[in-house]
Parts: sequence; C-alpha cells; structure tokens
Amino acid sequence: MVALQATIMILVALGALAVVLTNDLVRLVIVSSAYTLLLVVLFVVLQAPDVALSMLVVGTIGYPLVLFVAIRRDRADE
Repeated sequence: MVALQATIMILVALGALAVVLTNDLVRLVIVSSAYTLLLVVLFVVLQAPDVALSMLVVGTIGYPLVLFVAIRRDRADE
C-alpha cells in the first residue's frame, strides 16, 4: 500500500509541474482537470472518499467549465 501511495504522490507532483509549465490557456484547463483526477485518485488511496467526490465534481467539472466560459468571453472581446 505504501508503494502505491508513493507512486501516486510522484504522479501528483509531476502533474503539478505540468500545470505550472503550461502556457496556453485551453491546454491549462485540460492539464488542470487531469491533475485534479490524479488528486482524486490520491484521496481515494488515502481513504478519504468524501474529499475525493467533492474534488471530482468541483475540480473536473465545475472549475474547467468556468474557465472555458471565461476564456471564450475574453477571446470574444478581442
């Protein structure tokens, strides 16, 4: 179990690095959503299903949707 937790934590760290290094806004939303899915897996492995479920709804559906709308409105103004 410890090896699984360590592996997921390394993947989460790499996902965070990918979020930081992404320049394009649309790609940032996609990478951020994938990073959130990694966090959901980490929370499930750490036996926190309530946190995982809320993170799943907010991080992979709500937050990217708000960002896509904001990007679209910003690009429509140009």
